[in-house]
Amino acid sequence: MDYKAAFKAAVGQVRSEGRYRVFADLKRHCGDFPRATWVSPQGEREIVVWCSNDYLGQGQNPVVLEAMHEAIDAHGSGSGGTRNISGTTHHHVELELELADLHQKEAALLFTSGYVANEAALSCLYKILPGLIIFSDELNHASMIAGIRNGGGQRQVFRHNDLDHLESLLKAAPVDAPKLIAFESVYSMDGDISDLAGTIALAKKYGALTYLDEVHAVGLYGVRGAGVAERDGVMDGIDIIEGTLGKAFGVMGGYIAGDTDMVDAIRLFASGFIFTTSLPPALTAGALASVRWLKEHDEVRQIHQERAETLKRMMTEAGLPVMPSVSHIVPVLVGDPHHCKLVSDLLLSDHNIYVQPINYPTVPRGTERLRFTPTPYHTDALMKDLVTALDKLWSRCNVQRMGGYAA
Repeated sequence: MDYKAAFKAAVGQVRSEGRYRVFADLKRHCGDFPRATWVSPQGEREIVVWCSNDYLGQGQNPVVLEAMHEAIDAHGSGSGGTRNISGTTHHHVELELELADLHQKEAALLFTSGYVANEAALSCLYKILPGLIIFSDELNHASMIAGIRNGGGQRQVFRHNDLDHLESLLKAAPVDAPKLIAFESVYSMDGDISDLAGTIALAKKYGALTYLDEVHAVGLYGVRGAGVAERDGVMDGIDIIEGTLGKAFGVMGGYIAGDTDMVDAIRLFASGFIFTTSLPPALTAGALASVRWLKEHDEVRQIHQERAETLKRMMTEAGLPVMPSVSHIVPVLVGDPHHCKLVSDLLLSDHNIYVQPINYPTVPRGTERLRFTPTPYHTDALMKDLVTALDKLWSRCNVQRMGGYAA
């Protein structure tokens, strides 16, 4: 077999579909978020980043940075091993306690990323609960899908946020089979939020556990930043909460939180936890400082929500096709991968604005979009510059304006 030709053909296929991914080479400016330097083929350019998952700018919070510097000076760079073999530092222990407290759970467990947390936890639940059936929302993140598939057990996929469909599947399942409903709070590509209370009610009715991915909500919702479950007053109805330290908390890592026995079982059975080097002291110390700080600063969350609503309003008034979103995510429909990449490229090259095109397989074909994530540091002036640039490019690139979508 001509292996080189096969790889080349695979890349060529993606290129022909207009969804070849090009990474923007960036230098973030500490203390000047969301500005950055783009290292382009023609040289360095100053730009504004509009698609960062550092939703609150915590990656440059002096409190977080100081904690990280202190941890490096005191403990060095790496953790020294897996959690089981010398890699459990005191920062790990403190952070897990802090995260358990955040979600009002008995225990928490750290992973190296949110993806790993989902894949490792969901896959090993099939070992712990023989005969388990997982009911998964069709728009769940790739990491959840991977964990469920890799677990090798039974799974049922329900239509997105369709509790009637979910109930029909639960009703048809064997009464005595262990069950788990896996879903997200904020769906990051559409910006919609699931019905937590309704899902919890179904779980109780049919004897199922609940597994809630809050990666795009932790730090951002609830009076202390525990997520949508806290905002909606239903944290006690969620059995397993999964979150990330790499978005609103501005550092890196993932975690689960729940009761002690459940967390301990996953600690002992999850390969993605057991066989990987643990997070280094600087990251766990920074995350610990960030979680603690955000628990006490709800005003940042309020500003964040206001900024998102302001951008949606400005885009809608300009006739741009803002997709319906009830969260901080601001998706703008393009509907074609070639146009999506073209608009993104022109925003960067001609207007010094960076937003990454979102194409298949991240979203379904025909729903390609630009996904904006305004932060407390995106000013009215920056928003005006963005909307003006988009308005010009929508006409220049002949992209459809307001139609099937409205804010």
